[in-house]
Amino acid sequence: MGAQLRVYKRRIRSVTATKKITKAMEMIAASRIVKAQRQVAASTPYATELTRAVTAVATGSTTKHPLTTEADAPARAALLLITSDRGLAGGYSSNAIKAAERLTERLRGEGKEVVTYVIGRKGVAYYGFRERKIEDSWTGFTDSPTYADAKRAAAPLIEAVTQETAEGGVDELHIVFTEFISMMTQNPVESRMLPLSLDITKDEDGKGELLPLFDFEPSAEDVLDALLPRYVESRIYNALLQAAASEHAARRRAMKSATDNAGDLIKSLSRLANAARQAEITQEISEIVGGASALADATAGSDK
Repeated sequence: MGAQLRVYKRRIRSVTATKKITKAMEMIAASRIVKAQRQVAASTPYATELTRAVTAVATGSTTKHPLTTEADAPARAALLLITSDRGLAGGYSSNAIKAAERLTERLRGEGKEVVTYVIGRKGVAYYGFRERKIEDSWTGFTDSPTYADAKRAAAPLIEAVTQETAEGGVDELHIVFTEFISMMTQNPVESRMLPLSLDITKDEDGKGELLPLFDFEPSAEDVLDALLPRYVESRIYNALLQAAASEHAARRRAMKSATDNAGDLIKSLSRLANAARQAEITQEISEIVGGASALADATAGSDK
């Protein structure tokens, strides 16, 4: 076997092994998407109704609270970025990081200091490589988050919101994550969690929804204090689930593309290997024919 043919054979074996790996990763990601979608569907109504309850309490009271009160001159804003722990997911993490960078530039343009919190090794590596400060970070659970993970990430954010700015607190809390829309579409989004925008829900006639009146026990401030951690935790948990579903979908799409490309490369290498083998066979035949002719000529010369 010629040297060129051995090179093609070796590359075909290598690409075939890679194709098996990417195909397996594609199937694993596809199997996890269904579970992630179910978790998103189960958590979204709770987060929506909790937001509505907070809105109702806030609109029914005149209490100033970090959950609902805008600062007169906001000076510091916290930004929570959700990325992935693992790669091989196309542009999933990089798109979320770009969205966070745009939001950071906008907040700084408004004169606010940005305090960054990061979930996921990819985001931590991005800021670490550029030697940019991260206030806190969490890793190891992005592909399968639990409520306990969201609660752990929410704790320092809630503490920062409830502190005075001079003591290291923040006036606003923003989150950047990837929203799962469909198997083919996942969009990075940015959202302000705190202070809560008190938008009145519209009914089918376009009129504002009438929120019920409440009596607060022991007080509206105590109720908002109790709702604040629940609200932040539920929003972060829902964002983590959305991001996990998006990560699995992005990885499935990336691995399918890699598998298809590996198949195309194997076909191309097989054609090149066949051409090299044919060239070798042709050369061997030519050498045999040439040798036979030379032997015949030598034999004819000796007979004379």
